[in-house]
Amino acid sequence: MTQTPQETLANLLSEERTFPPSPEFSSSANVTETAYEEASADRLAFWDTQARRLDWTKDWDQVLDWSNPPFAKWFTGGELNVAVNCLDRHVEAGLGDRVAIHFEGEPGDSRAITYAEMLDEVKRAANALTDLGVEAGDRIVIYMPMIPEAAVAMLACARIGAPHSVVFGGFSVDALSSRIDDVGAKLIITADGGYRKGKASALKATVDEAADRCPAVEQVLVVRRTGQDIEWHERDLWWHEVVAKASNEHTARSFDAEHPLFVLYTSGTTGRPKGILHTTGGYLTQTSYTHQAVFDLKPETDVYWCTADIGWITGHSYIVYGPMANGATQVMYEGTPDTPHKGRLWELVQKYGVTILYTAPTAIRTFMKWGEDLPARYDLSSLRVLGSVGEPINPEAWMWYREHIGGDRCPVVDTWWQTETGAIMVSPLPGVTATKPGSAQRALPGITVDVVDDDAASVPNGGGGFLTIRDPWPSMLRTVWGDDERFLETYWSQYKGMYFAGDGAKRDDDGDIWLLGRVDDVMLVSGHNISTTEVESALVSHDTIAEAAVVGATDPLTGQGIVAFVILRGASESSPEHLAELRSHVAKTLGPIAKPRQVMVVSELPKTRSGKIMRRLLRDIAEDRKLGDVTTLQDSSVMVRIKEGLQSGSGD
Repeated sequence: MTQTPQETLANLLSEERTFPPSPEFSSSANVTETAYEEASADRLAFWDTQARRLDWTKDWDQVLDWSNPPFAKWFTGGELNVAVNCLDRHVEAGLGDRVAIHFEGEPGDSRAITYAEMLDEVKRAANALTDLGVEAGDRIVIYMPMIPEAAVAMLACARIGAPHSVVFGGFSVDALSSRIDDVGAKLIITADGGYRKGKASALKATVDEAADRCPAVEQVLVVRRTGQDIEWHERDLWWHEVVAKASNEHTARSFDAEHPLFVLYTSGTTGRPKGILHTTGGYLTQTSYTHQAVFDLKPETDVYWCTADIGWITGHSYIVYGPMANGATQVMYEGTPDTPHKGRLWELVQKYGVTILYTAPTAIRTFMKWGEDLPARYDLSSLRVLGSVGEPINPEAWMWYREHIGGDRCPVVDTWWQTETGAIMVSPLPGVTATKPGSAQRALPGITVDVVDDDAASVPNGGGGFLTIRDPWPSMLRTVWGDDERFLETYWSQYKGMYFAGDGAKRDDDGDIWLLGRVDDVMLVSGHNISTTEVESALVSHDTIAEAAVVGATDPLTGQGIVAFVILRGASESSPEHLAELRSHVAKTLGPIAKPRQVMVVSELPKTRSGKIMRRLLRDIAEDRKLGDVTTLQDSSVMVRIKEGLQSGSGD
């Protein structure tokens, strides 16, 4: 008998390990259980209190205007300036000498930039943009490597009220030009190039070609990073010339709480890019609060490091806006984790005394593959909180992270949120929650997340369904840029009055939330919906497997058959017996229905530049059809290597 989605998305994996916070950690934690109680008693009063963490030049008339759902307005009538909240107020409070960014270039160059120095540079950049004719409301595209000038550019835009759209500095000409066009940008800020994997990669040439396609672009401002040869056009200007000669005196203007702050395009979409619009007051309120609460930030003593790229929402919310609104000291690293050696991240944790580390499950699984002996060579004792972001983390990777990076003492906060939500929505609180490997656990105070069935009814503990948000939240997207209908259709049409995240989820027997990945990544096998995340977790729990990706391939007997692609750990070797053992291991862990039809050993997996596995390309291989678009892959040649490596004996 075919099961209903809520039955078949129910708990397959069970997890009974829990790790309560130490009494010492709890006693000094920024947020306690009372936050949940306060938010539950009066959600809007709770967010009113959090907004007052910021400096406003004009108080708001109303916390939330929900008179025209789903078009929310938060802190209506209130006015503030984002850059002032991230810089000026800290300097005015006597914290100008505090390091804002410890920058580490991939080649080994480094600099420490204080809040006073950041403020000086942002004021100059704001004046430079104004001198170039940029006005409040004009859009600016930023296409940069991971260097401090990227953060300066974002804050300068915020300071003058010019919404920015950051495009990851590895995207193609097509991806860049479509975003420039859609947002109607008149100016682009870029660099000659950046350092990646031991060499200078070009950025300017991509911008040149994209700008040629976009007649609205008037000027291109170029940061000199690598010194490589670039073509020069009449529209081009050097950042170091224009910004250096600009005045460092700048009086910031306040903007309405609903003034557009940025447009960020979601990756991996087909057709016209989807620009997610975030505004000012609500976004900064929630990013500031969640950064302080989820990571237990102590700005006087902590050194925080989010390893994301500035081109993703994680870089916006938890490198630039949240941390700097809180006066944090943070590390910014330009390059890749394996350059010039595979211990690079741990070397930097040791060098800067990093106390809070926020990274992605795909990176953690890569570190697992490289072995625990690498981090063991470095002093990681400064770490006190570990975070995970980007996709569901399997329990084995969670445990490895805690044991080998966190010394079996650091709480792990597994966070769920999206480009669209703007800030963290579901996460343990490190001083409150008994953490559970693989589970994001509980909606944060002031957030109303639910797991529902097809009829929008809440599923019971032990049940599975679809992750929704029942009430508006401050950092929510306001619309899809230029397309309100698409906003309504994409996010609000599935369940009346609720935001649908597009993710499957389950509640375990304790009521904790487990993310199962995109609903599109659920496989239908003999009438049973099975999550790719759970089969991948089962495979990685085998001691020979470092990483796994699972897809459903068309099967004449079962509808879909489960095909697994696995990367072996260290010196592990594959054989037909080993592959059969892996299939049996999944069946034993999850049940016979989840047993893979086939297991293929590969040396690498196709991933986007943000680290997400491109399962649709693996599905193309599993079904032996022509490969789809590979332009968003970090390395498009990986698919050729996977196909070449899948010779006889590599599958079962």
